[in-house]
Amino acid sequence: MKHIARKRFGQHFLSDGGIIDAIVRAIAPQPGQRMVEIGPGLAALTQPLVERLGHLTVIELDRDLAQRLRSHGQLTVIESDVLRVDFSRIEAVPSQAPGKWRVVGNLPYNISTPILFHLLDHVDHIEDQHFMLQKEVIDRMVAEPSTAAYGRLSVMLQWRYAMEDVLFVPPESFDPPPRVDSAVVRMVPRPQPAELDVRLLEELVQVAFSQRRKLLRHTLGRWLEARGFAGEFDVQRRAEEVPVDQYTALAQQVR
Repeated sequence: MKHIARKRFGQHFLSDGGIIDAIVRAIAPQPGQRMVEIGPGLAALTQPLVERLGHLTVIELDRDLAQRLRSHGQLTVIESDVLRVDFSRIEAVPSQAPGKWRVVGNLPYNISTPILFHLLDHVDHIEDQHFMLQKEVIDRMVAEPSTAAYGRLSVMLQWRYAMEDVLFVPPESFDPPPRVDSAVVRMVPRPQPAELDVRLLEELVQVAFSQRRKLLRHTLGRWLEARGFAGEFDVQRRAEEVPVDQYTALAQQVR
């Protein structure tokens, strides 16, 4: 029976064989590696991945799809909302080599940002991430300072990951086609990120970009003053003009 895409789950199933091959080549799965796929759907990526890996863990919220996937002998199926999955507690099977998890997936576009922030909490257990996302989101993730796309997502993710836009994916590669362009991003955790309080950085960056057209003295400047910050930081700039390393350095100084 044909599975009908469910709008409430943001389902758009990848169907272009050439794009699927290109994504698998970008991921470059190796036998025995530990890998988790988020939202396997109709297994377009799942099958070529598991053929190369030997075994694959998948996280699927849709009950009907999860039931289908369970009939596959080389899959461990976690039927759950990915935002509830503790990636530090996922169990490997004996055939998988020791090491961190590689995470892949065609993420539901309606909750892609919450998923990225959820994974940020488990980054110490992850080797790398390859995700299909709305191209506009990836543009924001990899954006440089002083560009329109540079913002909160850019800072929070670039602090912790080296990222690369590796593949453009047009709407017609999906069934049903989304109304937006897509792309694949590679995210590799930085081996020595700046040591800081993640929640503090998140609050700091959120305040900074809350009124991005205004100078920081109207937003972040007042926030720093309220915290009794006595260090040096130029608030005569807009939020988008401040590089990631200056935000992280500030987060290390604030108490």
